[in-house]
Amino acid sequence: MDEATSALAAAIGSRVRGERQSRGWTLDRLADEAGVSRRMVVNVEQGTVNPSVGTLLRLSDALGVGLPALVEIPRLRPLKVTRREEGVALWTGERGGRGLLVAGTEPPDVVELWDWTLGSGERHESEAHSAGTTELVQVQQGRLELEVGDESVVLAPGDAVSFSAETGHAYVNPGPRPARFSLVVFEPGVGGAVTRSRQTSG
Repeated sequence: MDEATSALAAAIGSRVRGERQSRGWTLDRLADEAGVSRRMVVNVEQGTVNPSVGTLLRLSDALGVGLPALVEIPRLRPLKVTRREEGVALWTGERGGRGLLVAGTEPPDVVELWDWTLGSGERHESEAHSAGTTELVQVQQGRLELEVGDESVVLAPGDAVSFSAETGHAYVNPGPRPARFSLVVFEPGVGGAVTRSRQTSG
């Protein structure tokens, strides 16, 4: 991991550990609630791994705090400004792709705003989210193919789509140039009885 990634991993680990300890949970309890291995929880808390988005979603859901609470820098002021290039990079691809979480709200109804770039031919798969989760996408440049279950659609610049994220889905760049798109994820009732589907982490 580079310096920036290591710093982010350490910050995430500290927040996960703090949230777990504030609940009086053991490592085994968090692993069971999140549907991940105990070793993964240990590695995340120690900041020795760069966890996938899927793993972070499982941990944040299990803790009932929402993904932004684990990765964003805490701010005491009501106005939260994220300057250009200040988003948290939670996914990077081998061809220059990047998924930046640029803003988010607190539970119980969590909204995440992402700025995504996919290099030519890159693909990002996302596992099914918890019941009621909706995603909205708008393409800014290039072409984006969205796969939701057995359906797929190709979007051009300016095109937008909304869909239920309760099914596994994927974002693919079928074109020769980078594709950039905005993504909004709405997850209601975080921290309640509803939890994200426990499938293999993405």
